[in-house]
Parts: sequence; C-alpha cells; structure tokens
Amino acid sequence: MSPTKLQLLNSQIIACERCPRLIAHCRHIAQVKRRAYQDQEYWGRPVPGFGDSLARVLLLGLAPGAHGSNRTGRMFTGDSSGNFLYPVLHETGFASQPTATDLHDKLKLHDAYITACARCAPPDNKPTREELANCSHWLDHELALLKNLQVVVVLGKIAFDGYLAHLLRTNQIPSRSGYKFAHAAKYKLPNGITLLASYHPSQQNTLTGRLTRPMFLSIFHTARELIK
Repeated sequence: MSPTKLQLLNSQIIACERCPRLIAHCRHIAQVKRRAYQDQEYWGRPVPGFGDSLARVLLLGLAPGAHGSNRTGRMFTGDSSGNFLYPVLHETGFASQPTATDLHDKLKLHDAYITACARCAPPDNKPTREELANCSHWLDHELALLKNLQVVVVLGKIAFDGYLAHLLRTNQIPSRSGYKFAHAAKYKLPNGITLLASYHPSQQNTLTGRLTRPMFLSIFHTARELIK
C-alpha cells in the first residue's frame, strides 16, 4: 500500500530541522534523559500529528513535552497531560483506551486527530514567535488534508492564537476581531467549523483546579454533540 498524503507529510515533519535551537534542545534531552527513563531510547525529533485521517474533531495543542512526546514520539503520550487527556477521550468515544504510554500501546483515535502548533519540545515549554512561524506551514498543510473536520478543540491560549493565525493565513477569517480565548468559549467559523477552547491539561492547570475533569469532559461531550 502506498503511503497516504498525511503519512508523507508526517515523514517531512519528522525530518524538519528548521529551528536549530529546538533541534539542539530535543537531542540534548534525548541524550541526557530523565532518571526514570534512563533505560529508554528517546524520540528526540519533531513529533508528527496522529489519529483518524477521516476525523471530524481536531485537537490542537502547543508543543511536545520534553520527557513526554519528545521521549515517546507521539503527541500527549507518556506525560501528565496525556494522563489527564486520554481517559476523557476514551469516555467520550474518541480513543480506544484510556492510557497512552508509547508508540506500541495499541491506542487508536476514533473520529479525532491530535496535533500541535510546534512540533519540537521547546525549552521551558516556550517556543519563540519565530519558531512558531517556522512551524506554521506544517499546520496549514495538515489541516488542508483533514477534509472532514467539523470541530477544532484548542488546548490553551497559544493553540487558540495559533489556530486563528492559520485561519488568517489561509484567508478563512478577515481578522481576529470577536475571537477571545476563554475556557468553553465556542465560535462558529465562516468555514463551517466550530472552534471550542479549553484550558490546557497541564499539571499547572490540573493540580491547581483551574481545569477539572468535569470541565474537560464537558468540552468533549460538546464536541460529540456537535458532530452528531
């Protein structure tokens, strides 16, 4: 079977070296490792999106975690954010199982696709504007290939801003006027897609109670209702 356009795009993303600072950081983390993962081989490269190519729901995050996705090679896999996310996706029917540990754990997404604004783990979880701009064309190409999308769930304000920037670049909205980030904010876009905003499932948000499980679950129940 010949590779799909998404598979070809993902192979290009994995090979990208457009941001020297990020590539150096990913490789350094992969070499030094965290003590708990000393016996594991880290991914240490840009991380592609994954999921159902016919998905009606897209999840858009910020960037891979240094010892999560940068270790496992899959978005939201092997870290606390994923541990919060996947049980909710499983409960709402978007994931085949509530856990995500590595590329060989048999997790499948149903009607959902997960990607990020930045594909490399940035120092302190803060990519620069230039690095986000360097990565933006990957998101543009990816979304052009996901032709069935009806709902985009953005996880955090940077992802919210990144998706709006995509809509501006591709002439799908005339301006950012009228779009304000807030948890559970919902916007019907001119392209027919519904934009849903959520706080990011980071430990900083989940351990402080800024984002609770019922709050997060409500986002994906809404997404499920929107695609019925």
